[in-house]
Amino acid sequence: MAEPFLIGERMTGGYGAADILHGCTIAVEKGEIAVIVGPNGAGKSTAMKAVFGMLHLRSGRVLLDGEDITALSPQDRVAKGMGFVPQTSNIFTSMTVEENLEMGAFLRRDDISGTMEQIYDLFPILKDKRRQAAGELSGGQRQQVAVGRALMTKPKVLMLDEPTAGVSPIVMDELFDRIIEIARAGISILMVEQNARQALEIADKGYVLVQGANRFTDTGQALMQDPDVRRSFLGG
Repeated sequence: MAEPFLIGERMTGGYGAADILHGCTIAVEKGEIAVIVGPNGAGKSTAMKAVFGMLHLRSGRVLLDGEDITALSPQDRVAKGMGFVPQTSNIFTSMTVEENLEMGAFLRRDDISGTMEQIYDLFPILKDKRRQAAGELSGGQRQQVAVGRALMTKPKVLMLDEPTAGVSPIVMDELFDRIIEIARAGISILMVEQNARQALEIADKGYVLVQGANRFTDTGQALMQDPDVRRSFLGG
């Protein structure tokens, strides 16, 4: 069986001497959406950071398109085709929307105007506000800027840490619709999400983590219908 497009395999590690992840495996196929859910403190964001190279692994490895990238820095992983949107501090508030997007293309040496237009097509409100300081935008619009900036790198994999944190249900639905569009364009999506039920509805693959280890792994739909998952993590 072929390796998934991106896989963090049997990852063990944490901060300092304490391990937060314990043999955790997270994978996503090309053009699919994989979602990491679980209770607070389960290691969801830590698993994402480990895949992106922001956490030292004591054991395990990370493969991207068959290449072992475990030793690469986050910036080198961006150059290989990974985009990452952290939950907080993910935009430059004093810069305009357009300047934020341009900052996303810092590693590129080609013409970025076509990618910029694609992002404005995906998020039309950003085109309207492109000369406005990003710090003046609503929470949902700021998230669009953050996702757009990551897309400026032309990633093969887009990683999102709590993309709907603090936004209204309507904005959450809109963001999820755009995430589905991005995946349909062939970009793999790996995201951590507190809104587990809504995230699993759009997920091709779901991972339920508990205390830094895999508890349940299946398709999003199968996890939604699993009585143990529903009772423990989805409110019945």
